[in-house]
This record gives sequence, structure tokens and C-alpha cells, in this order.
Amino acid sequence: MNLPLLFFDDMKLQRLLTTVLLLTVTTLNNVLGAFVGVNIGSDVSDLPSASNVVTILKSHQITHVRLYDANPHMLQALSNTGIEVLVGVTDEEILTIGDSPSVAASWITKNVAAYMPHTNITSIAVGSQVLTSIPNVAPVLVPAMNHLHSALVASNLHFRVKVSTPQSMDLIPRPFPPSTATFNSSWNSTIHQLLQFLKNTNSSYMLNAYPYYGYTNGDGIFPIEYALLRSLPLVKKIVDPNTLLHYDSMFDAMVDATYYSIRALNFNDIPIVVTESGWPSLGGSNEQDANVENAETYVNNLILRVLNDSGPPSQPKIPINTYIYELFDEDMRKGPISERHWGLFYSNGSSVYPLSFTGSDKIFGNSSMSFCVAKDGADAEKIEAGLDWACGQGRANCAAIQAGRPCFFPNNVKSHASYAYNDYYQKMHSAGGTCDFDDTAIITTEDPSYGSCIYAGSSNLSTGDGSLPSMALGPVGPVGVGLKMQVSNLHYAFSSTILLLVMMLL
Repeated sequence: MNLPLLFFDDMKLQRLLTTVLLLTVTTLNNVLGAFVGVNIGSDVSDLPSASNVVTILKSHQITHVRLYDANPHMLQALSNTGIEVLVGVTDEEILTIGDSPSVAASWITKNVAAYMPHTNITSIAVGSQVLTSIPNVAPVLVPAMNHLHSALVASNLHFRVKVSTPQSMDLIPRPFPPSTATFNSSWNSTIHQLLQFLKNTNSSYMLNAYPYYGYTNGDGIFPIEYALLRSLPLVKKIVDPNTLLHYDSMFDAMVDATYYSIRALNFNDIPIVVTESGWPSLGGSNEQDANVENAETYVNNLILRVLNDSGPPSQPKIPINTYIYELFDEDMRKGPISERHWGLFYSNGSSVYPLSFTGSDKIFGNSSMSFCVAKDGADAEKIEAGLDWACGQGRANCAAIQAGRPCFFPNNVKSHASYAYNDYYQKMHSAGGTCDFDDTAIITTEDPSYGSCIYAGSSNLSTGDGSLPSMALGPVGPVGVGLKMQVSNLHYAFSSTILLLVMMLL
């Protein structure tokens, strides 16, 4: 018998309204396609306030974030923003949650239910790479996930908040070729339980995928272009000899290796979300590949790759939602120098290098962005050859260095080459263009503009006097970048409106 709505008591009515509205948000999020989010680590000596962090997120149109804990200041600051939040159960909390359903219930009440629906929490990550980093916790990992899910069911939040656990590629000893990849057999029992849980709860497998480590630990087996998601000529395409599938990037191969490993344990239809991926912008003397140019290339190419809404070769229709590691450099982390330099932004909100989270031509940059200029002491003939190439085949806009134009003086090859090199670099870096020019160029964060001569990428750039605004030219997916921007804005507007409506009704 169907009862009229007025016969519901207040508590049931609140639950009903919250369920309907949050399901609407969930449906919209699924329609929007792939997303690129960002991890927010906390091992930062000068971490900005939670409100300032949210300001940075919104200014760069970042719609998804992952927290490594359930920081109350961040969860409060993220309320009413529409930004989707993945909260973390710390490694230290897993043991007690795994041993006690009541502890799990208290955790959900305190760290999830208390903030919803105002804060848009959609996932819980239980630990970080537990099976490879703290294997003694493995016996209680899946029980902890089950206890948390049961607590979500009791709170009527299980339809909106999913539970999973991020794992590293180290669980797959031989990831190439992807078609023969399998999980380390010593973990088969635990991983089988994990996959069964994910299947039963319609949750995703969380993967931390780092082509940086795949490349640097690979002893030169694969070209760096493959790791940086740069286009490879057909003759250099990486091919799985068993399936004959072509892999344009190590990132795709890592994701596919994980899909094949899941399939090897007889599970299907478990989507993968990449919870960490990135590239360090600085390293020690033995970490030459950790530099700003490679980091910028990888991250921008990764964003474009994810936002084209396609999956890896074996699962082309399943987008690869991805969280970039990470928002800020964590200067308090131990280990090699590169461990402390994965950040996209400085604590003042300026970007370490130009990037765009929408996959559009709009690149976010500032006074700390990078420029490409001719190197002091470089061979003059090589510089002249580089200048000729940049203004010719490189298609740099060299109008400003012609006689009578603002960058003609000083009238020497090094000055003219610096302008041409930089114009080429600003336009082509995200599509694989480098700042090399036969070892006659160098990256600098100091703006080389002077007087009325404004270099591409400068914060003082104007379109007058023959200069062109900096733009990122690169591959664009089947969904046009203009539509991506509109959809991103719609996501914010719709989610915020729905959440506000929920607040008004409660």
C-alpha cells in the first residue's frame, strides 16, 4: 500500500529528499564523463589554510580532490562547493576499524555523515598501498572495508559513497605485455576478497600508476616519449605481441595490465580509477629525468589523455578517471629529492609550470612559469641554425624580431633566438615540443621580457606589436574543449544548486 508523503515522519522525509537529490547529482556526474582530480598531501611546512586551498581549487576549475585523511578543516571548507571529495582512512586507523564494526560506524558518523550532503563526499580510500607498504595489515584490510560499507548502509549513504583501497603497480610483477599481467600470486587470496567486495558494492579498483618510476626503473627498455604520453611514430609504437593492441603510452599500458590482472582472477566489470599519477619537477644529481620540462609535459598530456573520455586499448569505452599527484610540494617528506617535488602549485597559489585542468587552450600561468631562451656560451652557428628552424619549420611567430618591431633590438642572434625559441616552446610544449635546439637553449623561470618586447607566456603579454598569446596545441579528444569547459561549469552550477536545495529542505 502506497502512503501519501505527509504520512512520512520528519526523519524519513529528510532521508527521502537527500536520497533523491544526491542520486540526481550522481547521475549527472556519470553523464559528464571522465574527470581529472588532484591529491592534497599535508606534509607541507607552509600549507595554506583550508579556505585558501579551496580558492586555488576553484580558480583552476578542479572538480575532484583526494584527501589522505578526513581533515575537518578541509571537509568544512569544501562544503557547498560542489567539488567531489575522496576522503582517506589512514594506515594507522585500519587495524582498529578492521577489528571493530562499532569503530567503523563511529568513523563514518564523525568523518562522512557529519559533513554530508553539504560536502560532496563520494568515495573513501582505505589506506594507501597497504599490501606493498604495510603487508602485516593485509588480513584486516577487506574486513575494514566491509565494516565501513556496513556503516554507510546504516546511514543510508552507500548509494553515494563508495569504498575502495589504492594499490600500487608493485602488485603486478610483470606488467608488460599487459595481456599476460597477473597479480603477485602470494596476494591472490586477499586480492580475490578485495575484488569480490568491489564487485558486490559496485566500487572501482583504485590504482596508483607512475610511468615516471616505470621509465626510470626500466633500464632504457622504453623511450621517454612513451612515458611522457608524447606521440610515437608508427614504427616505434609499443605493441602487445599477444593481442596486437598498440599502446601509445606507458600510462595506458599500466591501466590495461591491471585490467588483465583482474580478469585473470575471473572478475569483470570492475572499473579502474587512477588515484595517483604524476611526475616530479626536481630531483637529485642521479634523478635527471625529474625536471620541470618533463613534469609539465607529462601532466598536461595526461590531462588531455584522460579528458578524451576513452579507456585503454582493451577497455576503450571505460574512461580513466585520474587524480594527479599532487597539489603542493611536500617538503617534509623523507627520501630522495624527487619525493618532495611533485606539486603543481606553490603555497601562494602560483603554478610550478603552466597547466590547464580543462584540456582547453587556456593555460594557467604566472610569474613563476617557465620560459625557453638561448643558452649563454652556446655555439653561435648552432644558435643561428636553431633560430632559422624555429622561425621556419617550427612555425614560431617571429614578426616581433623583424626590423622596426619591438624585439628587434638588441640586434644579435642570441637575443632573436631567445624570442623565437620561447615562442615555439610556449605553443608546442604540451604537444611534446622541447626546449633543446641542439643543446643551445635552457629553461628559466625569469621572465625575459624587456621594455615593449613582451615574450609569449609573460603575464604582461598583449596581442599588439605582432606578439601572439601563448596557447597549448595538442591532441583534442572527441569531446570538444569548448564543450568540456561548459560541462565543467555546468557540473559546478548544478551540483551547488542541488546541494543548496538539500540544505534548504533539511
